[in-house]
Amino acid sequence: MAIYAIGDVQGCYDQLRRLLDKLDFEAKRDELWFVGDLVNRGPKSLETLRFIKSLGDSAVTVLGNHDLHLIATFLNQRKTRRKDTLSQVLEASDCEELIDWLRKRPIFHHNKDFCMLHAGLPPQWGFDTTQKMAAKVEKIFRGSDYGYFFKTMYGDKPDIWSKDLANMEKARFIVNCFTRMRYCDRHGRLDFHQKGEPGSQHPHLMPWYAVPGRKSINMKIVFGHWSTLGFFHGYNCYAIDTGCLWGGELTALKLGNHPKKISIQSDL
Repeated sequence: MAIYAIGDVQGCYDQLRRLLDKLDFEAKRDELWFVGDLVNRGPKSLETLRFIKSLGDSAVTVLGNHDLHLIATFLNQRKTRRKDTLSQVLEASDCEELIDWLRKRPIFHHNKDFCMLHAGLPPQWGFDTTQKMAAKVEKIFRGSDYGYFFKTMYGDKPDIWSKDLANMEKARFIVNCFTRMRYCDRHGRLDFHQKGEPGSQHPHLMPWYAVPGRKSINMKIVFGHWSTLGFFHGYNCYAIDTGCLWGGELTALKLGNHPKKISIQSDL
C-alpha cells in the first residue's frame, strides 16, 4: 500500500485524474491524503467533490479555507466572490449531501509518521495541543449548530493565542491557523496580509514553520495553501501546493522513509 499526499486541487478535476493515472493509484490498495482546498477557482469543483467523496476510506481530506468558504456560502453566511467557481456545487441536486460530507472532514490528520493540515500552526502548539485544538473546532463543524459558528468565524482577530480568549475567539483563532496561516512573528502573532514567497515579507515576520523554538518541530508536517512558496522541504515540513490552478503543477508526495515528489504540469 502507498500513501500519497496531494496538494490543493481547487476544482482541477481533470488534472487530478491525470496525476492519479501517473501514480497508478488503486483505491483498493492505496490511500490519498488531500491537504484541503478541494474546491473553488478551478473549473470542476462539483466533479472533484463527488469523486473524492466516492473514494470512501481510500481518501482523507482536511479542510481548507476555500472548503470553509463553500460551506459558508451554502449557509448564506458569505457572498460569492468574482473569482469563485462554486455555482455548479451550490445548484447541484446533491449539494446538501456534499456539504454535509465536507463539513465532517477533519481539520488535522495524522498517522504514526506524518501529520497533515492545510495552512500552519502557531509556535506554542506541540502535537498534543494541536490534536486538542483540532478536536475543538471539528466538534463544532460536525454539530447540529455548526451554522451559528459560521456567522462569527470570519475575522483576523484575535491574532495571537491566549488561554484567556472567549470560546468563540479561540475557535476563530484555531480555524485561522489551520486554514489561513502563512506568516507570524516570533511570538506567534498571525499576519494575513503577506502572501508572497519567503523573503518578500516584512522583516519582523517569518514563515510559521521557521519560528525559533516552534513546539511542533518534531512533527513531520505536510501542508498546502501557499502556492507562492511552491514545493518546499525544510524544518521537518513539506509544502505541496505547487499552483496547479495558476498553470503550475499538481503535486503528490509519496509518504514513507524517503518521501518522493511526483507531479504533472497543469494545462490551465
